[in-house]
Amino acid sequence: MEKYDVIVIGSGPGGYVAAIRAAQLGMKTALVEKYNSLGGTCLNVGCIPSKALLDSSHLYEDIVEKSEVHGIEVPANVKLHFDKMITRKETVISQTTKGIEYLMGKNKITVIHGTASFKSSTQITIKGEKETQEIEGKNFIIATGSKPASLPNIPIDKKRVITSTEALSLKEIPKRLTIIGGGVIGLELGQVYKRLGSEVSVVEYADTITPAMDSALSKELLKVFKKQKIQFYLSHQVTKVENKGKIVITTAKDKDGKEIQIESEYCLVSVGRRPYTEGLGLENAGVEVNEKGQIVVNESLQTKVSNIYAIGDVIRGTMLAHKAEEEGVLVAEILAGQKPHINYNLIPNVIYTWPEVASVGKTEQELKTSGVNYKSGQFPMRALGRARASGDIDGFIKILTDSSTDEVLGVHMIGARAADMIMEAVTAMEFRASAEDIARISHPHPTYTEAIKEAALDATDKRAIHS
Repeated sequence: MEKYDVIVIGSGPGGYVAAIRAAQLGMKTALVEKYNSLGGTCLNVGCIPSKALLDSSHLYEDIVEKSEVHGIEVPANVKLHFDKMITRKETVISQTTKGIEYLMGKNKITVIHGTASFKSSTQITIKGEKETQEIEGKNFIIATGSKPASLPNIPIDKKRVITSTEALSLKEIPKRLTIIGGGVIGLELGQVYKRLGSEVSVVEYADTITPAMDSALSKELLKVFKKQKIQFYLSHQVTKVENKGKIVITTAKDKDGKEIQIESEYCLVSVGRRPYTEGLGLENAGVEVNEKGQIVVNESLQTKVSNIYAIGDVIRGTMLAHKAEEEGVLVAEILAGQKPHINYNLIPNVIYTWPEVASVGKTEQELKTSGVNYKSGQFPMRALGRARASGDIDGFIKILTDSSTDEVLGVHMIGARAADMIMEAVTAMEFRASAEDIARISHPHPTYTEAIKEAALDATDKRAIHS
């Protein structure tokens, strides 16, 4: 029986990064992946393909809707080849997953394809397409990720009532698309299909979209989406979804019990994700799972069984690829005797709609709830010369600071390139910068990042220059 220092189960961003770091630190490492392609949900049916479609649809929308204002005349009958758009997405996936395969070889990591199941706390059985084998590990890192969640009364048939996985590979552009859930995944895919010509309706149980983010961002994003003519039914509970062949009927009711019915070609169920641990045989190893289906770990991400660790979507915390990566590195370095750390408060959140939304640190609601005295500074993107030059004037940047020390406690932004700009805030907060520190840094002109400087100035005695 082959023996390894570290066996990583799951090849998503958390798993493959953990394997690479363990190998870098001199450990004999194996990576077990259920599917034929490496990269997990993120690379195959999540982050990467959704961004490919977001970029393609954004380009199409700009050509059709915005060329004229730039003095560019395009034919009235611009053709959209949806099949080619999907093919491009598949090419991006292939290139990315092949890159992971290259990294496995470069770092001398043994890759085994098959379904892993614990036989004991030191051995796993791997059932492949052609054979079953057993391997032994000194340490294990569980990184099996998550699957789309659903509601008890909604049968997902993956034909008309679909998850994000199917939504990324449709054969046609729906005339009408209903989305259940106003979270990140549903909004991103909703914008993709709205740009391509679908009538999009979003049904959300809460009274706001993206309820976990700062309320100011949620309100601004909702306003932008409504301007883009996406229909929202907030504070509505879905009671029934029926596949009628080529039509899906979604029934929902508001808080007063008033019922609505929405007809569409497809219904995308996007109500979050759940940890994926089915078939792992955790009970054979003595690994504990909580009522949410999450693997229970301590601060070192160690399970109840000392040589088994878990990272990413299968444990507590936000389900983000970069959070899983940081955890993968942390566990590998702990196994090597190092003393790494993660500041979970500084894990940024991003929504890749347009405008993009990004945040890090505490929201204003959290500061109010915890009784922290704070100041708030805000600056509108439309006041920037760079934003006006590009035509991307929606959004703002908000900075929250401690009222006595001026330390930055949270940064929340919606606007062009927010996904990239948020790293200035993460870096500043990692070094416990004050708003004045940010305000005194020279920001190049004209750029979107000037809004960060102006928001910092606004947070320090309301002295923004350009508003």
